Amino acid sequence: MDCIFCKIIEGEIPSYKVYEDENVFAFLDITQGTKGHTLIIPKEHIKNVYDLTEETAENIFKVVPKIARALKTAFNPIGINIISNNEKPLQSVFHFHIHLVPRYENDGMELSTINNYGKFSEEYFMTLVKDIKENL
Repeated sequence: MDCIFCKIIEGEIPSYKVYEDENVFAFLDITQGTKGHTLIIPKEHIKNVYDLTEETAENIFKVVPKIARALKTAFNPIGINIISNNEKPLQSVFHFHIHLVPRYENDGMELSTINNYGKFSEEYFMTLVKDIKENL
């Protein structure tokens, strides 16, 4: 398989590993968007969030607070972003991963959302709820 993350797990490519267990591997992101920027990945090659089993998701997400607490203790950030990009919106390595990005005053990291508050009707929201629930 030609997956950079699989090669990191196998030790074929060096990494700055911060955590490993039977199912999960975590290492520093080489871009270091901010100090301590860490990636958490399943050891099994899984392309994206849509392909995660509940068991794999549980294995990954139980590690998230453990590493987040370590980042908080080690670097004293003012907060942390937990990010996962899937498919075209920004996914560059097609092996599911979570970014833990510690945040600091004036760190230059910019994330934004669009505030559409008040633009949608109750009917619109109820349609969304119905559509989502029908597909669970």
